[in-house]
Amino acid sequence: MTGRPILIDAHAHLDHYGDNLDTALAEIESHRILTVAVSMDPESYERVSEIARRCPLVIPALGVHPWNAPHYANRLDELSPLIAESPMIGEIGLDFHFVKDPSCRPAQRKVFDFFLAAARRQNLIVNLHTKGAEREVLEMLANHDVGRAIVHWYSGPIGAMSGYFDRGCLFTVGVEILVSDRIRRIAARIPAGLLLTETDNPGGYEWYTKEPGRPSLITKVIEKLAEARKTAPEAIKETVHDNFARVVGRNERLRPWAVLVGPGSAGNP
Repeated sequence: MTGRPILIDAHAHLDHYGDNLDTALAEIESHRILTVAVSMDPESYERVSEIARRCPLVIPALGVHPWNAPHYANRLDELSPLIAESPMIGEIGLDFHFVKDPSCRPAQRKVFDFFLAAARRQNLIVNLHTKGAEREVLEMLANHDVGRAIVHWYSGPIGAMSGYFDRGCLFTVGVEILVSDRIRRIAARIPAGLLLTETDNPGGYEWYTKEPGRPSLITKVIEKLAEARKTAPEAIKETVHDNFARVVGRNERLRPWAVLVGPGSAGNP
């Protein structure tokens, strides 16, 4: 593989493509989209790891989604060997918006706390779900002194964003920018050095259109993001590429993908 992938999809669920996976991977390769394949649980991680073995542009990430946390709160020891091998951690976090039952919150906190402690010890990037719990997620990041974090699809209070900025957390902007003025306002506020792109494919786009998202949707996200930030799509591509290159270059487990994106130049974007 020659050249460098400029497009970055920092959050996708490739194991959800089912029979369309081959088509999705072909599109990832033809568009050169370096893709973080997050997982929902250990079984999901096994599937994305297999996908990553098929495509060098895919980074597998171990996670237990907060929706699944109650199933793993008393099985945390099972996760340790997988964390020890995973290049990245995610999707993890808290969800107090879609999960209406408050009795699930202790399990969410326990699982999230476990992952953050491990990420801190092993210097791993975490890919975060924060829906409805933005301030508590930030507090837990601070408690564990975790700063190497990617905040996925932020749609919470604008006022809470500054705390994440102060910690150096990166923010993804995804397909909701195609339909939401509020997300465009959020996107315009993200510092250039903390900006990433994502699709949350295939489900993110399907949420709005009833059609499964395709990897090439990242180009539409970039175009709309450029409009929101009053710049050119090529400038967005370069900024996002350099931001991702900078963050993956700090961990030995990410070396194969750091080589693909190069050292980055966004120290002072």
